Amino acid sequence: MTIANPAFATRTCRYGADALREAALLIRAGELVAVPTETVYGLAADATDDQAVAAIYSAKGRPSFNPLIVHVADLDMAERLADFSPMARLLAERFWPGPLTLVLPVRADSGLSALVTAGLPTVALRLPAHPAMRSLVRESGRPLAAPSANRSGSISPTRAEHVLASLSGRLRLVLDEGPTSEGLESTIAAPEADRVRLLRPGPVTAAMLEQAAGVPVTGAGDTSRIEAPGQLESHYAPSKPVRLNALRAEKDEYLIGFGLMPCHINLSLEADMREAAANLFSALHVADASAAASIAVAPIPVEGIGAAINDRLRRAAA
Repeated sequence: MTIANPAFATRTCRYGADALREAALLIRAGELVAVPTETVYGLAADATDDQAVAAIYSAKGRPSFNPLIVHVADLDMAERLADFSPMARLLAERFWPGPLTLVLPVRADSGLSALVTAGLPTVALRLPAHPAMRSLVRESGRPLAAPSANRSGSISPTRAEHVLASLSGRLRLVLDEGPTSEGLESTIAAPEADRVRLLRPGPVTAAMLEQAAGVPVTGAGDTSRIEAPGQLESHYAPSKPVRLNALRAEKDEYLIGFGLMPCHINLSLEADMREAAANLFSALHVADASAAASIAVAPIPVEGIGAAINDRLRRAAA
């Protein structure tokens, strides 16, 4: 059941025991709640409630063919929702809780809304490291569908104020626990018997997956087929044009730098890739709100988590 009356003010509460209880009550009533994870803020709803999941798509303006990630409290909950192969279990035990999403065959008795999987035979599952999301799953007693808490295709939110700027009036409550630590959405992988397919790069790198799995990590394959979130060509995009690999700002450009260089805002003066990843979406929000007509971004190395940073920037500029 969803509470009638779609027009309401969105409240922000500092994350804590009282706010958590209120958020869980809203979830059980079929409402939407924004909650931090270690990656970005998620727009959470009961993944077993068709109307609640439909409300996510409506609030975000998200196309219905784009599946959602389902967040769980522990491996036992995950195994009630999907079939785990030995390879899937190995990766879960190595990287959970953490920023890795596994795409696995959905169980016929999962109880998940069909809208979550967008009609696919698989479901994307994650056990997050952030206590707010894990606690909300436990307190509500529901697996939570939770894409990023922003309008579809726009810059992902790494702070509560980013959520409000994008979705105010479209959800009941934002749990505020400050900026997220990773700053990029989770890695998405589909484990198979003899390989792991990397569907979306993220904080868990291809090298980390290969070392843990002991099998090759390959690309997604057929990119015309959407089988996981974050695969749309244009995504994570500001409202202004974005120019990549810029060494200096052109006229009326806001330059996002990396390393020691003249710029308007710097992802990491020390050229630290993890710091750059954590600051990327916040810097894009600042640049998008500036008076400049367009945005330029300095070159970012592609090794390690740089692959995920460049993936987001390429889609932002598409």
